[in-house]
Amino acid sequence: MAHALIRLMEETPVVPALKDAAQIQECVACPGRIVFVLCGDILGIEALIRQLHDAGKKAVIHADLVYGLAQKEIAADYLCRCGADGIISTRPHIVRRGKELGMLSVLRVFVIDSKALSNLKSEVETGRPDMVEVLPGTIFSAIGKLSTQLRTPLIAGGLLESKRDVMAALRAGALCVSSSNRELWTI
Repeated sequence: MAHALIRLMEETPVVPALKDAAQIQECVACPGRIVFVLCGDILGIEALIRQLHDAGKKAVIHADLVYGLAQKEIAADYLCRCGADGIISTRPHIVRRGKELGMLSVLRVFVIDSKALSNLKSEVETGRPDMVEVLPGTIFSAIGKLSTQLRTPLIAGGLLESKRDVMAALRAGALCVSSSNRELWTI
């Protein structure tokens, strides 16, 4: 059965991610009822959650980014006691514990190469998350931005699966691409 907060997320295409508690008023002014909290510490996280709740928002906390929390399952217990509605982590065991506690559980994964992609299935099986957040979400736009900001040539690598991917990376500003996919070596 899907977690009830997933329906709220479907209603809002962009979920605000709060990286600095000083920007909380901007987050609560946004449409939608969910905020991802990517900041805080163990002394102030409960008050931050309360502020979001007072504004009618659900608080999904990135446990790995709350200063002072251990990388143990008990981090999920602590955030649940503080009133968090959901938990995000790169650690499947923390995500699994959050789900056991009834929180929305989000496994955050960095898909930086084919090895990370192949490990994803076992991480999902271990953590049994409600959702998986895949990063980077827009690598081609990042290449475009970096190619104009840096004087150093860029190589695009990882997860390139087709000629279209290669061409998109080159159009975005990469000088070349690197790939372990032999089918791309003759393009």
